[in-house]
Amino acid sequence: MTSPKQLARIAGVLYLLVGIFGGFAEGYVEPKMYVAGNAVATTANVIANSGLLRMGVMADLLDGTFFIFLALALYVLFKDVHKSMARAMLVLVMLATAITCLAALFEFEGLRIATGAVDFAAFGTAGSSAMVLLMLDAQHYGLLVAQIFFGLWLAPLGYLAYRSGWFPKALGVVLIAACVCYLIDLLAAFLAPGLDKAIHGYVVIVPAIAEPAMVLWLLIVGVKSVKAAKPPVRVAAAA
Repeated sequence: MTSPKQLARIAGVLYLLVGIFGGFAEGYVEPKMYVAGNAVATTANVIANSGLLRMGVMADLLDGTFFIFLALALYVLFKDVHKSMARAMLVLVMLATAITCLAALFEFEGLRIATGAVDFAAFGTAGSSAMVLLMLDAQHYGLLVAQIFFGLWLAPLGYLAYRSGWFPKALGVVLIAACVCYLIDLLAAFLAPGLDKAIHGYVVIVPAIAEPAMVLWLLIVGVKSVKAAKPPVRVAAAA
């Protein structure tokens, strides 16, 4: 049987891999390809960086795979703390991963259209470029939709971390606050275009603290040892 400390460190490694692959795919590759509203520039970026885009798609798929295994490891770790919350965390991760992988498919189809693997010659250069932009638009907004669940999964995670006694209670609170920040960022992107760019740099501060802190705690500490209560002393009855 894997001890809670070992299981937590396994989860820490998986969480670190999620951050590395997700950060590469969504923080580096996607911004180099996608130019909102500009089909010509987007298509040119995709053609010029086709190898990088393929790496980004694969990174997204690996990110999703490691994310599922992370959720499973945390489920096993926390199921005895609160089973319903652990299940909710697992379901939210699965939803986020499914949407992310579907978004990666749109990105890959944009590459296939841009490079001529899918024949759009009948639509002309402008039509082909418009379709590439549409595919990358779908990927971009698909990732924003996935952010609902990327944010929400932090709420049960934070609750479980707080309740378990294995983590600093402040860490549990900050994880729940990070969930709220992700949702605010998402709502601004869909409901107040323009405002999202103004507030994005501020709302990502809490998630940028909370998730790396959780990763470091899992990797370095694992879980805190919780002292068991001493059993009551039984006094033998006099004969």
